[in-house]
Amino acid sequence: MLKKMHKALKRNLPKSIVEILLVLSDLKDAFACAAFLFQKELPISFLQRWQLIRSFYRISARVDSPHTQREILAYVKTILSIPNGMKGVVVEAGCFKGSSTAKFSLAADLADRELVVCDSFEGIPENEEEHGRDIFGKSAGFAQGTYRGGLDEVKANVSQFGKISCCRFIKGWFDDTLPQFNEPVAAAYLDVDLVSSTKTCIQYFYPLLQSGGALFSQDGHLPLIIQLFQDKIFWQDEIGITVPMVYGLNQRKLIHIRKS
Repeated sequence: MLKKMHKALKRNLPKSIVEILLVLSDLKDAFACAAFLFQKELPISFLQRWQLIRSFYRISARVDSPHTQREILAYVKTILSIPNGMKGVVVEAGCFKGSSTAKFSLAADLADRELVVCDSFEGIPENEEEHGRDIFGKSAGFAQGTYRGGLDEVKANVSQFGKISCCRFIKGWFDDTLPQFNEPVAAAYLDVDLVSSTKTCIQYFYPLLQSGGALFSQDGHLPLIIQLFQDKIFWQDEIGITVPMVYGLNQRKLIHIRKS
């Protein structure tokens, strides 16, 4: 319902007014932004933090954005906090129309990191996954072709609103592209919806994740994703470790692992 309301506002009101209404529509986002502004531990100035937040709302007012600002800020803070001595690129798997990509690219540029964006750019692949209801009681399902953003469309949005100069795009299904990816990863953000896609991303990104690096999943509200992150056999047989601590599991959409 809220998503439909935002689309209606975008069609009928000036974009500057939409930006203000977006801020007022979610108090949790507003509090998260305020906390980000005054988080002195981040290695950027107050003005740079303010400019990021302003840009994030501007992007959300112009590009379809099925995420909250506080979810974006959680990964942005991770990007900005990567130690200078840590090797690795910043990864985003699953980018839809490029709203999150544009936001992450602004942070990656400040952190002097390359943002590697992996997506089919054809939407959700064919699947027969039954997700049932999520932890909030809402029905969840991902039909083939949904959440599609073409590569040209994504690049155009990032060029207009983000920093495309620090981005590299890898087009194709994860099963085809990730086996060829073999670079150190400082942080990874997965928003891929399907448990099969999440599993593939973890299999290839987690071994490349540097000590102290973080892996996020935007899909922690989905039962099949929860089962995967709790699956002892998967972690032992496919990754070679015991089940890691997963922060936020069974509590919120955005969950993460910190590699020790």
